[in-house]
Amino acid sequence: MPLSMIAVIVLALGAIAFAAARSKARLFKPVGTERLHSRPNYHAAHMLLWVVVPALIFVAMWSFVAPRLINQSILTSPAASELPPPGIERDAVLNEIRDLATGKLEVSFNPAAEQLAPVYRDARDHYTILGGIAAALLAYAGGGYAWTRLRREFRARNRVERAVMVVLVAASLIAIFTTFGIVISLLFESLLFFQKVSPAEFFFSLEWSPQTAMRADQVGSSGAFGAVPLFWGTIFIGAIIAMIVAIPLGLMSAIYLTQYARPRFRAWMKPLLEMLAGVPTVVYGYFAALTVAPAIRDAATWAGIPGASSESALAAGVVMGVMIIPFVSSMADDSLAAVPQAMKDGSLALGATPSETIRRVLVPAALPGVVGGVLLAVSRAIGETMIVVMAAGMAANLTLNPFATVTTVTTQIVALLTGDQEFDSAKTLAAFALGLTLLIVTLILNIIALRVVKKYREAYE
Repeated sequence: MPLSMIAVIVLALGAIAFAAARSKARLFKPVGTERLHSRPNYHAAHMLLWVVVPALIFVAMWSFVAPRLINQSILTSPAASELPPPGIERDAVLNEIRDLATGKLEVSFNPAAEQLAPVYRDARDHYTILGGIAAALLAYAGGGYAWTRLRREFRARNRVERAVMVVLVAASLIAIFTTFGIVISLLFESLLFFQKVSPAEFFFSLEWSPQTAMRADQVGSSGAFGAVPLFWGTIFIGAIIAMIVAIPLGLMSAIYLTQYARPRFRAWMKPLLEMLAGVPTVVYGYFAALTVAPAIRDAATWAGIPGASSESALAAGVVMGVMIIPFVSSMADDSLAAVPQAMKDGSLALGATPSETIRRVLVPAALPGVVGGVLLAVSRAIGETMIVVMAAGMAANLTLNPFATVTTVTTQIVALLTGDQEFDSAKTLAAFALGLTLLIVTLILNIIALRVVKKYREAYE
């Protein structure tokens, strides 16, 4: 019987205990003018928690302990003398024994595996039954304790709500600890990188050419790790070209949908516009590489612009701008809709036209929310990878020419970590330094955006 079946049995016992506790709690009657503190569902939930939670915690812990006990039983059997010494070979044989016992393999490559497979089955069954008995005893013990507390005056609601609060806090802490884990892992690897490469070279040098020693005469060559071209490419594509496309189109879309469009038309167009945010970025990348980039190259060649490439910052930036239009439009839409109607009515009453009201009253009043949406869109754009990989190229060029090939931080991270890499070389560790820098920049942008939006909400809500 697998441990998953034990968990199912524990849940079934919890359901039975829930029903029994609810039936008993329904018989509770208030005395005089007294009101019952907890409804029957709270008493039943309290019973369910005591039956299920301790047993499931034990099952989760047993799932880690049982495999070690099973391996120990295999290693102490007489047939284990034929196993290889501790190491990779022994682990491979133990995996083969497990696959034979579970039916994943029909024929073994090691003779010892055939002899030890029955030992594995016996040990697995033994410890599974032992774990099931322990889980059942815990469930019955928890249920017995909760049953003794099942009284009319017992404040079950407080206990259940406290347990729910613990679950909510644990869920919040998981997100926080995950963020801290990401930051610590990036910080640790970045410190290793900065022990090999000077921070001054990384943040201020103008040449990016990471290399590793491929031949004996190249030992000692670590390449050039000046990340300024990468930072400029990220800003050029994500914060300049993409924003030139996204801000006007997004803001004008929001103005039309909130001020001019009919309600039926708005009900159709707003979801269609927001669907752009759900299109996979690889689809945008294909569109940029196969349609936009060749069109821009041909137009530049026809106009006589030298150096036009089929992979250009302009192609990636335009498509990226289209991708983030919903971010700008949605925030601007909400900001314009939240402006008090009295401000619009007052402007119109003073003789201003609708366009003047929009330009001089509504947009300035909604500007904090619009700015917050723009900053969130920028943080989304600078973290984009697929569009840049497929449309902008991989060359780290420090140029103002939008028709030239450039690259970004995220693209180089993908390039540095693709394939078999040694994580003790400066070339691979550079990816973590780039990731940490990008994380800090994105975090700062998000904090600024949230502060701006918070200030806006305080003003109009």
